[in-house]
Amino acid sequence: MATNLLRNVIVIGGSFVGRTTAQELAKFIPPTHRILLIECHSHFHHLFTFPRFAIVGGQEHKAFVPYSGIFSGLPNSASHDIVQARVLSVQSQHIELDREWQGSLQIQFDFAVLATGTRLSKPAAMEYDDKPSSVDYLQKHQANIKHSQSILIAGGGAVGVQMATDLKEYYPDKDVTVVQSRSRVMPNFHPELHELIQRRFNELGIKLITGSRVTIPEGGFPNNGTPFEVKITNGPTESAEFVILATGQSPNNQLVSGLKPSGISSPSIINPDNGFIRVRPTMQFLDEKYSNLFAVGDIADTGAQKAARPGSVQATVVAKNIQALIEGRKPEDTFVKGPGAIHLTLGMKHNLIFRDPNTAEGQTEPWINEKQDGQEDMNVEAMWQRLGIAVENPRQYHL
Repeated sequence: MATNLLRNVIVIGGSFVGRTTAQELAKFIPPTHRILLIECHSHFHHLFTFPRFAIVGGQEHKAFVPYSGIFSGLPNSASHDIVQARVLSVQSQHIELDREWQGSLQIQFDFAVLATGTRLSKPAAMEYDDKPSSVDYLQKHQANIKHSQSILIAGGGAVGVQMATDLKEYYPDKDVTVVQSRSRVMPNFHPELHELIQRRFNELGIKLITGSRVTIPEGGFPNNGTPFEVKITNGPTESAEFVILATGQSPNNQLVSGLKPSGISSPSIINPDNGFIRVRPTMQFLDEKYSNLFAVGDIADTGAQKAARPGSVQATVVAKNIQALIEGRKPEDTFVKGPGAIHLTLGMKHNLIFRDPNTAEGQTEPWINEKQDGQEDMNVEAMWQRLGIAVENPRQYHL
């Protein structure tokens, strides 16, 4: 077991980028230091499967993976630890927790990495910290979908698009409508992606309403199995029996709200325009007063697409730079933003990889790879392997 003589390197947030950051750090930091992954959930949440498993039953228990094997096979694995707790605040040298760990509500650190991401609406994210409650929620959502004839999805981002195509392919007799506030779906990408999705919507018979917003009533939608009217801005009302909210994301930045800039003229820790943490190319906080603090993934104000792939690149940059600082060297690894890209499912088997043109290299057209090799469980079992969990019996997926 780790001892108090070890110096702490803390990673806050154990989703995709936080998990990668912790594992990358384990490859680089010396045995004088240990990694503490701070995560409020009891299990790793495979967020990318939630939209599918909120519709299709029988696989939902696989979306929650134990953290127990995350450091398996990595250097000094016995020294590192998982702390199941919610971080209340981050200070320059310690964090404050909502529950005691090793007899204290505080953990001192040499370095901390924030991988807190963003908040998403259900069912793209779970409100529960334990596995049984989250599995139960997904199963109830599946039942509601099954017993609803007309379903409206508010939001035309990745979650809305994927849920709409899954729904209409899995239940072809249901009426599925997507309402998008912008003039096209997936608006942060090259317009060709919208055209591809529109063609797929037409193939499946999905109704798309653009340039409009859904008015959410106080107390939410009834979603009780009987038809009700949904108010749409710039258009007539729509009748639905079930509404899925797939609208936007908000930064989990409250942990650093108490940090003060180093000077009166120094920029704020959080960019007020978007809510993300200001960082340098080294992924350190922009304010040099907090050079031992890093941010990665969706919470970092890099200008990069909010996705797991660029976040994983940032994780390696952070690990190498923390290694340099521990060894008394200048952190010199930097993150360079590339063109946006996404792997998007458009039904049970139909999926595509889409990458925006790299204008720095003179590209004007996107790169597209359409495929028909999708699996109903989205190959979720592979994540168990990547998290160091060897499954010898299918019943283990329920642990």
